[in-house]
Amino acid sequence: MSDNPSPDFSGLEGGEEQAAEEAIQEVINWYNTQLLEERRSPVPDEGRAEELKAGREAALADRAQLATADPEEAGRVAATYAAGLKELKES
Repeated sequence: MSDNPSPDFSGLEGGEEQAAEEAIQEVINWYNTQLLEERRSPVPDEGRAEELKAGREAALADRAQLATADPEEAGRVAATYAAGLKELKES
């Protein structure tokens, strides 16, 4: 995990789709890092690996749906994923 602060997407005017895409990508990156660490573990936890894969797949699906999101929805997605990333990093 990185010690970099989570991005703050609040107060954006326009560019909501880009902010949402960036927030989702950061979550996907977190899942990828965790999966890699789990696979390299001397005794990988298959249950945790499956949970990580499911989380990553959900984020990928949300990213794919951004193409049809209106700016308000994209803003909500950005805020949700920014908050979710903060929780993931704290867990």
